[in-house]
Amino acid sequence: MELLQAIGLFIQDQILGMKWLNVLIGNLVSALGLDTASHWGGSIQFFIYDVIKITILLCTLIFIISYIQSYFPPERSKRILGRFHGIGANIIAALLGTVTPFCSCSSIPLFIGFTSAGLPLGVTFSFLISSPMVDLGSLVLLMSIFGAKVAVWYVVLGLVIAVAGGTLIEKLHMERYVEEFIRNASSVDLESPTLTKRDRVIFAKDQVVSTFKKVFPYILIGVGIGAIIHNWIPESWIQAVLGSNNPFGVFLAVLVGVPMYADIFGTIPVAEALLAKGAQLGTILSFMMAVTTLSLPSIIMLRKAVKPKLLALFIAICSVGIILVGYLFNAFQYLFI
Repeated sequence: MELLQAIGLFIQDQILGMKWLNVLIGNLVSALGLDTASHWGGSIQFFIYDVIKITILLCTLIFIISYIQSYFPPERSKRILGRFHGIGANIIAALLGTVTPFCSCSSIPLFIGFTSAGLPLGVTFSFLISSPMVDLGSLVLLMSIFGAKVAVWYVVLGLVIAVAGGTLIEKLHMERYVEEFIRNASSVDLESPTLTKRDRVIFAKDQVVSTFKKVFPYILIGVGIGAIIHNWIPESWIQAVLGSNNPFGVFLAVLVGVPMYADIFGTIPVAEALLAKGAQLGTILSFMMAVTTLSLPSIIMLRKAVKPKLLALFIAICSVGIILVGYLFNAFQYLFI
């Protein structure tokens, strides 16, 4: 048992967390005459370390997930979802969301395609909620900072929000609040070409390049914010606003997170810095969920596909679910960290 724990800790700290890289960069910064305990030295160490670490994880994860995704093109995903009914269909849709695009703005075109194809609205919303919130990349990235227990429960609770939200929308019969052009669109089944292993590798490589170009600026911004929080903002400030002394910390985190546009890779360095400064676990996770699921650009894009009443219901379901998850993690933080 101790051996398994040691192996798990090694994977978390040295493979996913890359603490050896942090030590190496710290030594290099010190060799340049900067004190890593100072504001500037610590900021430079944090920035270089997190940019390199997240870039390596980003490219590796996108390649692996895109390779898996090549087995689930939209037409095949639609056929798979069409075989299931009731809550089973919502569960399958939420699980399919874990191997699809990394942000909500990329998921919305797939949501529109599924809805136009005549799939139940609740099923397509389960996919839409799950896709940016709990993709496989988030599982691995969260493991690198918070450990496997937090990462697994984050994904499980995210899937619960997706399934419950989609089921509620289905029960309320909100189909009339989908825009006319989507409801009236005719579904055209196009046979997906058969891909060889080489084709899948090429597809995965292309996805790495295109996603990296889109995501990297947000990584730089996120790491920059994380470096400022980690080295310049007093711990007492963070604890006062986002710590256990503020019962409204989760609400504040969601309100701050919604206007932002980033994906899981951009929020990770901010979460890492906040945790080190004493912010509560659930507050941090609710912030990450809000940024990835309810970003303002994605809401504006979704408004083109659904009417205000359905959009408001989607936002309300996600917000309530995220807030409940935040308070749940805060209440049981002692079990996770």
